[in-house]
Amino acid sequence: MARTRPGLRAALAVTAVIALTTALAQSSSQASPTGPLGSDDHGRPIYLNPTIPTQYRVNDLLRRMTLAEKVGQMTQIRVGKLRGDCNNANGPLVASCEQQVLVDAHVGSILSGGGDYPVDNTAKGWAQITNGIQHYALDNNRLKIPVLYGADGVHGDNNLVTATMFPQQIGVGATWDPALAEKMGAATSSTMRATGVFWNFAPVSDLSRDTRWGRYYETLSEDPTLAGSLSAALVKGMQAYDGKGATAKLTATAKHFAGYSEPINGHDRVPAQIPIRELQDVFLPAFQPQIDAGAKTAMANSGAVNGIPVHASKFMLTTELRQRLGFDGVTVSDWSDMASLATRYHVAPDYPTAIAMSVNAGVDMAMEPADAAGYTKALIDDVHNGLISQRRVDEAVGRILKLKFDLGLFEKPFVDENAADGIVNGAGLDLARQAATESTVLLRNDNKTLPLSTGVHKIVVAGDSANNPPQQFGGWTVNWQGVDPKGPTPPVVTPVQGIKEAVPNANVVAATDQASAVAQAADADAVVVVLGEKAGAEGNNDNENPALTAAQQSLVDSLKATGKPVVVVLMLGRPLVLGSVASAPTLLADWLPGSEGGHALADILFGKANPSGKLSVSWPKTVGDEPMSYDQLPGTNGGPSSGYDPLFPFGYGLSYTTYATSAPTLSAPTVRADGKQTVSVTVTNTGAVAGTDVVPVYVHQPVSPVLVPDKRLVGFTRVDLKPGESKTVQVTFDVSKLAVTVGDVDATGKREVEKGAYSVVVGSAQAPFTVR
Repeated sequence: MARTRPGLRAALAVTAVIALTTALAQSSSQASPTGPLGSDDHGRPIYLNPTIPTQYRVNDLLRRMTLAEKVGQMTQIRVGKLRGDCNNANGPLVASCEQQVLVDAHVGSILSGGGDYPVDNTAKGWAQITNGIQHYALDNNRLKIPVLYGADGVHGDNNLVTATMFPQQIGVGATWDPALAEKMGAATSSTMRATGVFWNFAPVSDLSRDTRWGRYYETLSEDPTLAGSLSAALVKGMQAYDGKGATAKLTATAKHFAGYSEPINGHDRVPAQIPIRELQDVFLPAFQPQIDAGAKTAMANSGAVNGIPVHASKFMLTTELRQRLGFDGVTVSDWSDMASLATRYHVAPDYPTAIAMSVNAGVDMAMEPADAAGYTKALIDDVHNGLISQRRVDEAVGRILKLKFDLGLFEKPFVDENAADGIVNGAGLDLARQAATESTVLLRNDNKTLPLSTGVHKIVVAGDSANNPPQQFGGWTVNWQGVDPKGPTPPVVTPVQGIKEAVPNANVVAATDQASAVAQAADADAVVVVLGEKAGAEGNNDNENPALTAAQQSLVDSLKATGKPVVVVLMLGRPLVLGSVASAPTLLADWLPGSEGGHALADILFGKANPSGKLSVSWPKTVGDEPMSYDQLPGTNGGPSSGYDPLFPFGYGLSYTTYATSAPTLSAPTVRADGKQTVSVTVTNTGAVAGTDVVPVYVHQPVSPVLVPDKRLVGFTRVDLKPGESKTVQVTFDVSKLAVTVGDVDATGKREVEKGAYSVVVGSAQAPFTVR
């Protein structure tokens, strides 16, 4: 049976629905001659009847809208333009400001950027401001189209100071636990929806490639299968609906589509050079699971790839995103990106031309934070001047209206202000603790120092992140660049606090400098050193030398010299080059663990929890190895460290117990290119304590006309085991994961699975199979 491309299927479906809608409108008009075109049996417009199928409602509403009302729906403005001085100063909503944006410019979406919180940064305060905006829009909007409010909830409802903060995505990646990620997504959705925010600009599907990049901590993994699996789980959780009907639904966002995370020199938004083959075979597959999971919006990469800004690329936003990957939702630009086509990239001579380039490429809504009137006028002029077709406007607005209908905003635009605090405050603490615990990776335990005894008499806790909430949270926490040390702090348990709670009878000394730490270590049973980096976001967080500082290394060296057991905890947003700390006998990667980081760390240190985290990224030995990933292609190179040579490899992580894994067996020796393969292995806990093992499944392709990595991750599973227990687990993967873009250097061929010999690899064992 011939298969129709997803984009073509969607177009055919829309065409059919338009025809049906027209027929329904004509029928309604004939049945009620005195009523307006498109009214139901009760005289309501079709679009206001929730029992009518969504696309009928969309088309009915579209026919009623003026061009000005339509382009307003294609506009998203920063909340600061509605309050205070109408120019981003915080303060109460101001009617004259709202008039300019919501009425005069007909703006259909508002966002809070990092730090755009209400004067009363509580759940109730958020609910009051989103309800206030919604009331003003609906009271002054002849068609009663609700506003869609968006914000970045990248590690929980992280704009809200009273909310629980989950680990940043780099830590979520280390859990290798999609089920946990889905729960985190659902918890984030619950708190955001309670405050009237129904659009979450998360999760991030960009791949981890270069530790110099300031957004590295927002990524899940360097591998597209792992990143895709976890991002899809987050989407499922965020877009799950509790069925209680109290609020509208929430939409997640696939971002930043695509190729954003490998700028050519490691600096944020510097243009990238990514061969089409690598783009299609490595970067885009990380987005496919999110789209398959139903992500309703996508955010265009604001960087350029191969000389073209992605938000002006029809190839990326239409050919790749819609026609090849099957996305059918709303595409939004990033912050002020349309203007940058003229002012920064200089690919457009002026603002109206820039808008036309981006809209025609496939951007449906502009995140244009500052100038509602300027943007909407320019877009209207573009239509009148023939730069943008009315059909393209209707297509974009139709998608936006469909999203609002699907979320239930027309029926449930408001939230219960008095219930918001009760829903948000204290929610998700147990989940945050579990996530922080599962994300912790035991990198080295040479002397079996861990777990520590709860009977210790004295522990020294030192290091710049031992009692430092901003560094524990990272960026995008209350403010764009992270928590202001002088401002309010979200709920948090630091390592010092967590250790004190875990061993209440011990003398826990929080040393504030190297000299006092060394002096206090003299009669201590153990020393815990927690090292971190300053919180930051985007370009401000770029780091040309992503390594531990000389002072951090000196602290660890001096404490090691005391002869006391030293546990080094790396509370980082990226794997820094460790220098002399690389030889520390006890190392833990704790990432940016969020609110419950101190409890989770103590659980690991004292054996209440057995570490199960595995690296979702490669840990480099030197800065010169960047960008780095395990899927480096083979070549004739032979110089020292020119191959894949990390300090700790992708997938690495130790435990307090040991595991044995059998050789894999397969469901079939021969499979079709569009088929599935199931891998079975038996895992045994050969140690003395219970634990959870992560079983990654790779595929090796002995011969390929197109270069492929030595092995590619195709699936994984987690297995809980008691001491001595064995379990047989299965991992099923789509053979299509092995597809490559065939052809020569120009990569003009199709993506397809090459026929021939392959092997499944689990641990050091292999099982061959053939693709026919």
